Amino acid sequence: MAGQFANSLDCVDIATTWTEQRAVWGRGEQGVLQQLQDIEESLPFDIRGFDCDNGAEFLNRHLVRHFTQRSQPVLFTRSRACQKTTTPTSNRKTGPTSASGSGYERFDDPALVPLLNDLYRTEWRLFHNFFCPSVKLLEKNASAPEPRKRYDTPKTPYQRVMESDYIPRKTKIALTAQFRTLNPFVLRKAMEHKLKKIFDLCYKRTLCRQRPEPPLR
Repeated sequence: MAGQFANSLDCVDIATTWTEQRAVWGRGEQGVLQQLQDIEESLPFDIRGFDCDNGAEFLNRHLVRHFTQRSQPVLFTRSRACQKTTTPTSNRKTGPTSASGSGYERFDDPALVPLLNDLYRTEWRLFHNFFCPSVKLLEKNASAPEPRKRYDTPKTPYQRVMESDYIPRKTKIALTAQFRTLNPFVLRKAMEHKLKKIFDLCYKRTLCRQRPEPPLR
């Protein structure tokens, strides 16, 4: 964990399960803020609340000022102190998705960040928000001898947005028009092509570091 490397910033909307990811070099306050601003511009709805973990990349004056000092302030909350750093909603929704796509490699080359963001901003977000269904926890009975959980019907984030009464009709029309132009197989193929380019560059850099130096003569 020492040194600088690329991190994936994962955001998930509790109401619709809409997800957005962005790559950030290191965990600097300014870099995280810039990518959060980019995520806001990509969302099909306005942010009403922002809940984060207890990392210093989120709990700083830059983000507090960004969310609270605007014409319509955003409620800024955080996880419980001295608890896990990952929020359960984000970890449950985006954790497996990010790992299955980008894996657990250490991306310690700054050149990988724009490549990751090119993937996240285009095919990645379209594929997972328009075509990948997920379930939401409706009820959990922890007092029973065998704890039981009840989930709703699997739906894509796009479907949940379309069913929401809080999303303007104009936005729904635009999303429907966009959905009709998408092909999940084409998106998946493009994702695999970009991921291969990212991993090839990552492995090439790793091999260069591990290659022994020629003996001195």
